[in-house]
Parts: sequence; C-alpha cells; structure tokens
Amino acid sequence: MREEGQTMKVMILGSGVIGVTSAWYLAKAGHEVTVVDRQPEAALETSFANAGQVSPGYSAPWAAPGVPLKAIKWMMQDLAPLRLSPTTDPSMYSWLFKMLMNCNEKSYRTNKARMLRVAEYSRDCLKNLRDELSLDYDQRTQGTLQLFRTQKQVDASLSDIAILEECGVTYEALDRDGCMKVEPGLRHVPSKFVGGLRLPGDETGDCFKFTQALAKACEEAGVVFQYDTEIDGLLTTGDRIDGVRTSEGLLTADRYLVAMGSYSSLLLKTIGINAPIYPVKGYSITIPLVDEDKAPQSTVMDETFKIAITRLNDRIRVGGTAEICGYNLKMPADRQRNVNHSVSDLFPGAGDLSQASFWTGLRPMTPDGTPILGGSKFRNLFINSGHGTLGWTMSTGSAKYIADVISGHKPEISSEGLGIDRYGSARAPRLKAQYAG
Repeated sequence: MREEGQTMKVMILGSGVIGVTSAWYLAKAGHEVTVVDRQPEAALETSFANAGQVSPGYSAPWAAPGVPLKAIKWMMQDLAPLRLSPTTDPSMYSWLFKMLMNCNEKSYRTNKARMLRVAEYSRDCLKNLRDELSLDYDQRTQGTLQLFRTQKQVDASLSDIAILEECGVTYEALDRDGCMKVEPGLRHVPSKFVGGLRLPGDETGDCFKFTQALAKACEEAGVVFQYDTEIDGLLTTGDRIDGVRTSEGLLTADRYLVAMGSYSSLLLKTIGINAPIYPVKGYSITIPLVDEDKAPQSTVMDETFKIAITRLNDRIRVGGTAEICGYNLKMPADRQRNVNHSVSDLFPGAGDLSQASFWTGLRPMTPDGTPILGGSKFRNLFINSGHGTLGWTMSTGSAKYIADVISGHKPEISSEGLGIDRYGSARAPRLKAQYAG
C-alpha cells in the first residue's frame, strides 16, 4: 500500500463537471489520473445544459421549514415547480422521509451553513482556476437576482438574509427600481415583481463549455479519459477496492473516486454503502437572443416558479422545475411550457422561443442539500457526489477538497458535516446495480 502524500494512480468514475474538476486538482497534485465514463465525451449528462449559474450565495437546502406544505400547494398549481410521480422504488420514499426530517429551522441553518462553506470556497477556487487557464465559457460576473413577485416572498427572505450575514456573504436587498437598475430588461414588466435579493458575488456561464475546456486542459496535464466504457461494478476484498469491472475489462488503480452524479448511489449500494443520493429531474431550454434591450444581463431567479433565467452571450438558458420520478429521462411537452412561461413573462421578446432546444437532466440530491465529500468504509474509495442543483457552483471547491483528502493533505476548509458518516451507518443491502446500459 502506498503512503499518503505519494504519487498514486487515481481512477475517477464519471466525467461530468464534478469528475473533470476532480481530475484537474488530482493531476495538479502530481497523481496519475484516469477518468472513466460511458459517454463519448465529457459533460454529456447532467452538466450538459444546466441553468448556467455559479451561485454560492443562493446555496440553500430544499429541506426548509414550511416546505412540505408549500410542496403540496406547488403540486396543485397549473405551472407547478414541483411534481412527484410515485414509483415502486423504496429508496425514493426513504429519501423523502430523510428530507422531511430536515425541514426544521435548526437543520436548515446547519445545512445551509455547510453548503455555503463549500460554495464560497468553490467560487474562490474557480477564480484561481480561471486566472490560471484563461478558460472561455460565456462567463459573466454580474451576480444573481432572486426576483420576488409578492411582498410575502420579500418577508420570507429575511431568514435567508440573516444566515447570509452570519456567513459573511455580501447581498443587496432591492426594491422594484433597484431590480430594474441591475436588470434593465425588467423595466418592460414592472408590474410583475415587487423587489429582489441580489447576490453580487455570483457568476454565470455555460457549464458544458467550461467542463469541455477543462477536460482538454486535463489531457494536456496527462489525465487519461477512457470514454465509451460502461461501469459494471466494483471488485472488493476486505476493506479495499481491487478494481472496477467495466465493458472494457477490469480496470485498477491505487485510489478510486465515485463522481457519477445520481448514479453514484446505485453503484455504492452494490458494495454495501448507503449514500442517500436520489435524482431530482430538472428541465431547461436554450433560446437564441433576438433583442438585447429586453434580455437579462446575468441570472434572474423567478422565486414563484423556481426558474432561473441566465444570459449566455448570444443565448438565454432557462432552467428549473423539480420532478421526483426516479431515473426517468422522458421530456413531456407540458414541462417545457412551465419553463417557457417565466422567460416569456419576465423578458418578453428577448429570445426566440420558436427556436428553443429542450433538455432534461437528473440532479443528484441529498436529503439535507450538502454533497457527500470524503472517504468511505473502504480505505481506497472516495466520494464526490450529491451536489443537487449546485453541481457547478460547488464543483471546483469540492474537487480541491477531495484532492487534498485523497493526497493525505489537510483540506483548506472544515470537514465537519461533509462526509457520508453524517448519515450514520454506511452499510446497505447488496443490490444489483441498475446504472449500466
């Protein structure tokens, strides 16, 4: 067994934004890194067409006081931001129960603080990475505006503001005129909103372009990407992983990192690790910009419909909604209508909706919102997964953190509450993996 701190062969399972950023930092630490993925390129699944936000200030768990009642109301709305489709999968109900147990003020404050710790660190890592590599990914650094349509939403934001203040996150509470000053396109619809909460430290960009550009930089740094390779399972002996069973045969390394998004939990279950990561399906559209004067400048979060509207240079990305329906990747037409509504209502005429490209992806959610970062009951197996809607926001910080852990270095942020041990036992029934294919 190699000593901590020495150069090791590290195998990363997954080539989304989490896997690729992890590969970068591990290669920078001097390790021999291989990334394995079933897709022909990096970032072709959940990282492909997300909402385009790097929003540390907006990091908050979905499990919050009052959410169960809100969820019932949302599901009865015509343009529902949340939809629950019952399945026979017991892990869905286990996950929902755990989430409900976190819907209290104490848990919310604890979980939000943990998420902010990772997200703020990640933003700093992203800035350093961007300066080092001069990556181009349609990035903008003009903040995020959470837009409130009602006074009730303004009042409810005060509890979030208190936590932002405790964590030292810069914010601006804006009235209607203030919102139109930072987002001039909103002046065409002043009756649609009453105020907003701006987080000037947030950024935007195209996650797919970012991940693809970083993957090229990784290859130049010596990282090997093994695409078109199905991951069939893990081979174990005692408390160690001996290899990864794949469509290309058994692959071996000194250390293994699971970064497979929503599919991480399915793989981990096969070796007795219960990681409560469940897919929450989201949708997006990407439309060409047709009128600069009517378009958003950065990201506007429509608080009522839980939709993010993001400017990507000559395109507008609109993403959101949440559907709990297992690993279902179907794209019903009515869900596109939900996403279309916010952009046409707040920025009418800004983009050409007739040319919209529709997409769906599975967000890997934990019941408390915080990703699972760190080791496992197997000495050479590590986890970097469960980032939910904040995968890109937390990617660089999570990657730098896990690279330090794998390398035997002390992480630059506290490890408190980030590991799988916060859920108690890491053991689970040995089930057949369902992620391959």
